[in-house]
Amino acid sequence: MRFLVADNKPLILKELVSALQSIRPEAEILFFTWPDDALEAVKEQPVDVAFLDIEMGGMTGLQLAERLKKIRPDMHIVFVTGYQEYAMDDFTVHATGYLLKPIDKEALERELTSIYRKTEKQKHIRVQTFGGFEVFVDGEPVKFARTKSKELLAYLIDCRGASVTTREAYVALFEEGTDTGMGYFRNIVHGLKSALQNAGVEEILKRSFNSLAIATEEIDCDYYRFLEGDPVAINQYSNDYMPPYSWAEPRNATFGFECGKTNT
Repeated sequence: MRFLVADNKPLILKELVSALQSIRPEAEILFFTWPDDALEAVKEQPVDVAFLDIEMGGMTGLQLAERLKKIRPDMHIVFVTGYQEYAMDDFTVHATGYLLKPIDKEALERELTSIYRKTEKQKHIRVQTFGGFEVFVDGEPVKFARTKSKELLAYLIDCRGASVTTREAYVALFEEGTDTGMGYFRNIVHGLKSALQNAGVEEILKRSFNSLAIATEEIDCDYYRFLEGDPVAINQYSNDYMPPYSWAEPRNATFGFECGKTNT
C-alpha cells in the first residue's frame, strides 16, 4: 500500500501525512511540495492513491492528476481543497473523491474505506485501444490462445455494449459474407470465453442466443473515456485506434478528423 501526497503548503502537507500514518500505519507515504517531484516518483514506483491539493505552484492539482494518470492509469485520485465549490465541480479528470481542508480523519477514513472496498469487490479491468489493443486485469495482460479470439473481443469493445449477431461478428473479422467458416468461428468464441474465464473476468462477456455483447460498465476503456471528452484519453490518442484491425479504420479516420490529428 503506497500513498502520494502533494501540497505546496508544508503545514497542510504534514497534517495530511500525519493523518494517513495514523489511519494506515502500514502504508508507505510519499510526500512532495513540488508537482514535478511527484511525477518523477510515480514514474519509478506504483502508487495506490494520490492526494492532491487543487491549487499548487508550478501546475494545478488538476493538471498534475492528468499527468499522473497518463503514467499510472489505475491510480486513484483524491483532490484536497479548502473551497467547497471545487468539491462540487464535475472534474475533467476521473477522480475517486475529494477532501475538504482542514483534514478530518473520519472523512479521510471514509475515502480510503470506499476505495479499498471497491478494489476488493471486483477485479480492475482496463482496456487499451490506442496504440494497440490490450486487456489488463489488475495490471496483468489477458492471454489469448487464438489471435482471432482477441480480435473478437476488440470488435465487441468497439460496439460499446450493443449486441451483435455471431454472423455480423464473423463478417467483420473475416470480411466475407458466406457462412462457410461459422464452425471455426464457434471455436473463436469458445477461445474468448476461456481467456476471460482464466483471467477471472468472464462476466464482461454477455451471451444470448446467437448474439454477443460486452458489459461496458465493468471496464475502464480509453476509447470510452475519449468519447466522454476525458482530456487524458484525448491526449493519448494519436491517430492509432485499434491499429491491427481493418474494420476499425473508418472509426480511426473519424477520430482523427474530430481531433485534428489526421495523417498528412
